Amino acid sequence: MEDLPDALLAEIIKRVTERNDLNSLSLVSKRLFAIEAEQKECIHVGCGLCLKTEELVSLFSRFTSLWKVEIDYAGWTPSHGDQLDNHDLFVISSHCPSLTDLTLSFCSQINDSGLGCLAYCKKLVSLRLNSLPEVTSNGLLSVAVGCNSLSGLFLINCEEIGSAEWLEYLGWKGILEKLVVKKCKGISQYDLVKFGSGWTKLQKFDFEMKSPWGVHSSCEYGFDPMYNAHNPTRYDFCCESLKDLRLAHFKAGTDVGLRFILGKCKALEKLCLEYVYGLNDNDMIVLSESCHNLKSISLWLKPVHNDDLDGDGFRTAFTDNSLKALALNCPMLEAVKLTFADCDTFYPSEIGFTQKGLVVLMQSCPIRALVLNGANFFDDEGMMALSSAPLLQKLELVDCSEITDVGLLLIARSPRLINLTLRLCELVTDVGVVELVRSQKLESLIIEGCRRVSEQAVLGTGRSVQYSGETASLGEVKRIYPLLYV
Repeated sequence: MEDLPDALLAEIIKRVTERNDLNSLSLVSKRLFAIEAEQKECIHVGCGLCLKTEELVSLFSRFTSLWKVEIDYAGWTPSHGDQLDNHDLFVISSHCPSLTDLTLSFCSQINDSGLGCLAYCKKLVSLRLNSLPEVTSNGLLSVAVGCNSLSGLFLINCEEIGSAEWLEYLGWKGILEKLVVKKCKGISQYDLVKFGSGWTKLQKFDFEMKSPWGVHSSCEYGFDPMYNAHNPTRYDFCCESLKDLRLAHFKAGTDVGLRFILGKCKALEKLCLEYVYGLNDNDMIVLSESCHNLKSISLWLKPVHNDDLDGDGFRTAFTDNSLKALALNCPMLEAVKLTFADCDTFYPSEIGFTQKGLVVLMQSCPIRALVLNGANFFDDEGMMALSSAPLLQKLELVDCSEITDVGLLLIARSPRLINLTLRLCELVTDVGVVELVRSQKLESLIIEGCRRVSEQAVLGTGRSVQYSGETASLGEVKRIYPLLYV
């Protein structure tokens, strides 16, 4: 070992991934101890680590190449000992000159004073703050002013952050490429508009408010007949670099708020709209006309009140007109996920999409992955149409009440389908699954909560098989079987 060059020893250490093995290896000799320290790039601090200041200095001074630090106190109780506090964060930031990625989760002893210490981290690129009850807008403003290399900011469940002054400052600097704001009740969609010219450089944006369960079906969250997405927006800044967009759990304002993004992100590749109320087909049409590079779309929808409809007047916001617009304008669309919640099985009209509209989309775009959740309009006839989809490789059906064994017999003929997931499909039985076994095309099969399918029927269906009599969300342990045929 003493004759081996340092570069070779470093390469050996890189290939040892288990923490216990690395600890044992570094105890063999001082040379290995030093090389292991030089190679260490990431460290995780959690419950149970209670170090005095000099011990903390010694620990972080040892790892000169450390660029990623994660401090996570999820599940912490007083019995675990003291958490790291503001002074400890100062020690870490001042002894990690290469620190570029920092995560602080459930750190109740860190406040604005602690965040101010991050000004020492001149190379800090990414900052994640998750459930920090003592951090306010003042602390975030100090980060905005002091961290000139910051390009990714992730805020999750930080309820005391409210004022948008830090956001305006970051927008003026124009350095952020990723911005995630989830469940921060003091930050609204109207605050985020103040990001201003910062939108120009942003590549990833994720905004989620706390879920408005219990009021989603009221007129307040229903269809907005007064809004026309084709009219010019009052905001003149653009989002031409935005590639990844997720909006969740809020009502889109008629003329103000985050609705403006949908018509301005020409580079968009990935879109997720999760229970965003107040949108209509015009929003999707305008978006599709701008986003010709769109590759993935995920829509989570619930029936909302619509005065233009007869009867009880409830329906999901988008219709086949949206699917038609995507089919015409998005030639690169590869992945589609449609989730429908609170839609009655006996009332397919509560869903604005029809099977015909979905088939048109599948035939017009190079769809490789399709997920349907709660699609009560989709039946075996739709499965027949999917069986001829030339590029479809992955299909996931969840709570699709009209799918039967006939549909499985048809989808077994699909030319490229290799990954199939069935969850809570009540009418599927062993008969249909046996046909999948005979086809021997699947590389993976997941069956959960399909009570008429037995464990014996799925054996030999694919290289990886996961079976559960109940859904995974109910805590059922999955059993995975190897390929049983050659």
